[in-house]
Amino acid sequence: MNVSPASHASGPKILVFSTNTISDPGIDLAGSAHMHYPTSVVVISVPCSSGVKPSWVIHALERGFDGVFIAADGSDCAYLSDCTDRTGKVVQETQRLMTEKGLDPRRLKMAAVCSVCAESFASHMEKFHAALARIEPAPAGASHG
Repeated sequence: MNVSPASHASGPKILVFSTNTISDPGIDLAGSAHMHYPTSVVVISVPCSSGVKPSWVIHALERGFDGVFIAADGSDCAYLSDCTDRTGKVVQETQRLMTEKGLDPRRLKMAAVCSVCAESFASHMEKFHAALARIEPAPAGASHG
């Protein structure tokens, strides 16, 4: 699957890692209810938020996404009782690697998004989109170190 930032969308481009059984339904509900959030949001489904790899986030940022949002399972994860802690560790490690590569760690966010959290998801996207618009672009070549 080739996922690239939407070229027609305006403003910062956000890649969302969403979980199949927990956050996907909430995100789908936001769309079907026609809630307002940026059109530059692209969603990829994963089984569990703790399975997101730091290299995936770095790759997305190097390929043109302005930010990455992990829609975490929270305490509802069907696979792991400590999913939230594990996902938090993934975010910490990824932000450390981002700093080493000259990428602003504020370009990565994580929040729990449940199956009925459509309004919460739309709000997170609006706020993250606005925050990304205020962050200076990475210096040329900074993400290729």
